[in-house]
Amino acid sequence: MPADKVESGLKPGLASRRIRDAQQGIHKNLDLVVKKHFSSQYKKPIAEHTQVAFDGIKVEVIAHLKDNNALIFDSCCGTAMSTAIIAQQNPDALVIGIDRSAVRLAKEYNNNLPKNARLVQAECADFWSLAKAEGWTLAKHFILYPNPYPKSKHLKRRWHGHPAFPLLFSLGGELTLRTNWKVYADEFCMAIGLGQKIRANELFDRPCAKLITPSQPLTLFEKKYQEGAQPLYECKIRL
Repeated sequence: MPADKVESGLKPGLASRRIRDAQQGIHKNLDLVVKKHFSSQYKKPIAEHTQVAFDGIKVEVIAHLKDNNALIFDSCCGTAMSTAIIAQQNPDALVIGIDRSAVRLAKEYNNNLPKNARLVQAECADFWSLAKAEGWTLAKHFILYPNPYPKSKHLKRRWHGHPAFPLLFSLGGELTLRTNWKVYADEFCMAIGLGQKIRANELFDRPCAKLITPSQPLTLFEKKYQEGAQPLYECKIRL
């Protein structure tokens, strides 16, 4: 399963190292893998702690959506620095930061979260599956760093090669992915295009990865990458 953020363990200069020993170009099996996942249903059993976390926030989310208010997911939120910033930028939305690590979610960055932000310890794919089953629709969805599994054999560990990838389409909204590895961004964009074509049986304009220079880093990784003069890429598409 794709890695959640590991920002809590950053060492000086470590996160700014460039990706090495990496796959060159888009994976030759990307098309086959994406089509396979769209032709099957995600049936992984829900982790108990994720079900508990979902049940704990479900009533609040249902009430929030009932009034036509916006719901935003910050998936793999790590220390939730990004969750806090996104909540500040979207004061009328309920922003849920999701991460599998209780240690990362307990970091000091989370002591002063905005009132419209919530954090849940959960497996992202399981949480997405539960949200889909409830019929929740997102206004925005963020997947931010560190994300690469750079070796070719690890395609299925990347979100666009993961069996849960089609759930992103079911949740909808404006999806934003950021990465410091262009291959990851290009693959993600291609997979989004394939998914659109499969779901709608027609060809959409595929999103393209764009170089970005954030004026305000959303995560500690983004800050490190910028300080290390690494190129940053963004894939943004409304699903």
